[in-house]
Amino acid sequence: MTYRNDDDNSVPELRMRVDDDCNGGDNEGVMNKIGYMRLRGEDGVEEEEGLDDDDDGVGKPGSGFFCWRWSWCVVWYWVKLAALFACLGGLAFVVLKWVGPYFMDKQIIPIINWETTTFSTPELALLVFFSVAFFPTLLLPSSPSMWVAGMTFGYGYGFLLIIVAITAGISLPFCIGTLFLHRIEGWFDKYPKQAYILRAAGEGNWLHQFRSVALIRISPFPYILYNYCAVATHVKYGPYLLGSLAGMVPEIFVTLYTWWKLWRTCS
Repeated sequence: MTYRNDDDNSVPELRMRVDDDCNGGDNEGVMNKIGYMRLRGEDGVEEEEGLDDDDDGVGKPGSGFFCWRWSWCVVWYWVKLAALFACLGGLAFVVLKWVGPYFMDKQIIPIINWETTTFSTPELALLVFFSVAFFPTLLLPSSPSMWVAGMTFGYGYGFLLIIVAITAGISLPFCIGTLFLHRIEGWFDKYPKQAYILRAAGEGNWLHQFRSVALIRISPFPYILYNYCAVATHVKYGPYLLGSLAGMVPEIFVTLYTWWKLWRTCS
């Protein structure tokens, strides 16, 4: 079919065809393949014509501009990452140099002195034990009690006291979670992507469950919530208990040693 303009000159029809042999001819495959068009004249001769805005290859993968821009993005990413770590390091230095000692002198030391003068050593040990054991059950943090144990009973005895208390603190929610097993499983079914890692801890043999629980304890996932969710993953109590202790021991060491060292320095 041809068209005629006002001067009765015949204009040949141009037929446009886009190759769609990607992904079975679907739209996504066409969009991925549409780097050029083939224009077919009336005589059947095909010519390729690019669809890019620039003809000099600027912005195309493999071109000089594209490689330079990609290199600049990588450099800028590492610059931002270094700046972030520098800011965090400066903030940590300020906290340890000025904020920490000031907080110790004005807040922590008076509280410790009040506790040591008001309660006897066995009574203080019972307070620390019950706070570490029952606070996670009530979804409350137990780190302040660890600080008190480290500054009051020292590094060794404080560690033993905290380990015994944490054993009870992670066992109680595991037992209580059995009462709400069906509700927790319903939450897992409602949010399958978020619960995938937790469910993986209940798979495999004893050693696999132990390693999975230890990794979850080391990860930033809130350990207080995991105490209740673990029972819905069908993990056994043995690997759950030992994996939890193995994953929490480094945090306990750091917490006790840090506050015990600050206490020895400021006292």
